Amino acid sequence: MKTTAFTKYHIENGAKMAEFAGYNMPIEFSGINDEHMTVREKVGVFDVSHMGEIWVKGPRAEEFLQHITTNNVAKLFDGKVQYSCMPNGRGGIVDDILVYRFSAEKYMLCVNAANEQKDWEHICREGEAFDLRAGEELENASARTAQLAVQGPLALKLVQQMCEEPIEDMEYYTFKITKVAGCEVILSTTGYTGSGGCEIYMYNEDADRIWAELWRIGPAFGLKNIGLGARDTLRLEVGFCLYGNDIDDTTSPIEAGLGWITKFAEGKQFIDRELMERQKKEGTTRKLVGFKLIDRGVPRHGYDLTDGSGRKIGHVTSGTMSPMLKVGIGTGYVESAYAAAGTQIAVEVRGRQLRAEVVPVPFVKIG
Repeated sequence: MKTTAFTKYHIENGAKMAEFAGYNMPIEFSGINDEHMTVREKVGVFDVSHMGEIWVKGPRAEEFLQHITTNNVAKLFDGKVQYSCMPNGRGGIVDDILVYRFSAEKYMLCVNAANEQKDWEHICREGEAFDLRAGEELENASARTAQLAVQGPLALKLVQQMCEEPIEDMEYYTFKITKVAGCEVILSTTGYTGSGGCEIYMYNEDADRIWAELWRIGPAFGLKNIGLGARDTLRLEVGFCLYGNDIDDTTSPIEAGLGWITKFAEGKQFIDRELMERQKKEGTTRKLVGFKLIDRGVPRHGYDLTDGSGRKIGHVTSGTMSPMLKVGIGTGYVESAYAAAGTQIAVEVRGRQLRAEVVPVPFVKIG
């Protein structure tokens, strides 16, 4: 099982550890609800070093990314980040990713931990037609890169104390190369919690120094360690998709509600474009929706969704008891006829039909 540059600190701090995407990762420290509310109200730090980082360089970099991703890379400018996904040629999604533009000939992709090898192989395979070679224009830097996500309303105020140049005014989905604790890093403001904050990409050899400085300053801001458990409840409350649950190799971005990152720009002949244009025009047989339980209970991944009388109409992809709302919430695929907000459906839990209602996401609006 792999470790990150911060694993030793998680164990020292009494984290509940478990395997995730091949890594020994912290699931929780003080408890999911406590960690969740810390990020909503103050600031927490997540070790997300298991995520992958892949560089795409050269004069054909933009052309290549326009081919393998659904969003319009041509809209990016230096210092801008874009949420996107990579179609697999069969109507599904290889992965959902972040695209960082450093220049017209230099981009970084942040990919999901469990998909790193699959993504790398896909990128290398597709890159051959664009004369992009592994080890040259294409580089997998995941093994030498550590990453912390500092999240919450006080996150940028905390990290500002570690930086020489201003960072509190950084706009959402932007990044800069700067110094944190005297170490050169990539500092971005994307976030997976809906509560604001930043990500710090660093070399593994700088991790101890940055961690020490973060915890020297952090206690004054109420900083706490946050595990993957709260990361999941936080992202679900604001309706962010999780690969492997809400999207995967069998789901299209159109039926997953990701039409907003699927751009049919002139000249952008991305993988599966014709299929996705047809789905957008004609509709899909199923759609990913958010729902809120009316009856008391907790929906879980894989539970059946029914029409209330027991007829299956879909399944739960993600679910939890919302720490903010104190009710069960979830997302799931349903037949399109049941996808409109206000539609009454049910979650089957151990033979019981728990009443639920389709609702818009995000479930919780922050700020």
